Amino acid sequence: MKRQRECFLIDGYNVIYAWPELSQFAVAELAQARDRLIHLLMEYGAFEQYEVTIVFDALFTSDEGHEERHGAHVTVLYTAAGETADSRIERLAYDLVRSGREVHVVTSDGAEQSVILGVGAYRLPAMELWRRIRKFREKMKKEYLIPMRRRVGRNELFTRIDREVAAQLDDLRRREE
Repeated sequence: MKRQRECFLIDGYNVIYAWPELSQFAVAELAQARDRLIHLLMEYGAFEQYEVTIVFDALFTSDEGHEERHGAHVTVLYTAAGETADSRIERLAYDLVRSGREVHVVTSDGAEQSVILGVGAYRLPAMELWRRIRKFREKMKKEYLIPMRRRVGRNELFTRIDREVAAQLDDLRRREE
């Protein structure tokens, strides 16, 4: 039987205001901070093979709640008016744990962390996830991006063969001229 992906439930606004890279955007343009968070979690979730659900609340708006899919394993939930992200996350965590899934809830809200532990999920403070993502991005840069840049330059034969062989080839070339 194929092992199911671990589930990460993210308290979106809690994370945005906790992470230095995102909190600077939140003051001027909250939509930009949300988009950046979604992008980071899409990359991280794909690399680590996590199922990621990001919950943004609409407690003080009259908006209808809705759901968006971003890639195969990332879901973004916007709660309905009057519903908090915390309450949605608690219900999701409860349902997922009861169905046998391993659930990690990312929030720095102390009360929320207590409730999450009570339903059998794991808690992960927002800054700990920030550290993991920074480490992941450094690893990606070191293992994938930097070696790719090296390969982009010219790839000439003489840089990869023995000097004697290069001299013999050069002699052959000159005889033909």
